[in-house]
Amino acid sequence: MAHLPPRNRYYRSSRLSEPAFRQLVRLFALDLTATAAAELTGITRKNVNTIYHRLRVRLAEASVRVAPWSAGDVEVDEAYFGARRVRGKPGRGAGGKTPVIGLRKRAGKVYAEVVPDCSKAALQRVIRGKVPLASVIHSDSWAGYDGLVDVGYAKHYRVRHAAGEYARHEGAVYTHVNGIESFWSFAKQRLAKFHGVAPHRFHLHLKECEWRFNTPRPQRYRALLTLLRQHPL
Repeated sequence: MAHLPPRNRYYRSSRLSEPAFRQLVRLFALDLTATAAAELTGITRKNVNTIYHRLRVRLAEASVRVAPWSAGDVEVDEAYFGARRVRGKPGRGAGGKTPVIGLRKRAGKVYAEVVPDCSKAALQRVIRGKVPLASVIHSDSWAGYDGLVDVGYAKHYRVRHAAGEYARHEGAVYTHVNGIESFWSFAKQRLAKFHGVAPHRFHLHLKECEWRFNTPRPQRYRALLTLLRQHPL
């Protein structure tokens, strides 16, 4: 009778041994590229790419499963990813950029989602699905955030970026969106190393950035293994 290799608890449909797979997960957690991971492990670049893609799918699924946040102070902002703005094309997101809304709970985590546009309907659908009505919203003056108090949010404070205002105090309230803007900076710098991401994969890379921002570097490897024990590839 042929000897069967030990079962891989994290990647059930693969012939890759569990120790080899764990090594690859560690390299993913360290944010090594697929090329570097293939060179270090001896696993083919094609197989590394497949595993990296499936890990990103698991991270995106985990992000969606997280329940709406508890009430608190939440920063909201929109950003655009992709090619540089094309001259002569006015408006937010002109030139084929991908619009994204980001939410960050003060002293908490980030949630980011690709949206079809930055209209009021698109932005507020995400906000209302994630942020409890008892929360205090902080945003810039973009019209897409108009009417949040009217739909039930406790308070809504705004900074006027167009007027050069980036933070202000209103009594004990300190209004800014610096927290979510720090995520935009992190995500754009990290994604730049890929020299472009295919549009149909951008959502997964965005969710990976979200996970990395929310998870301290020393905890990422163990956090991935815990996720994969619950939801193997």
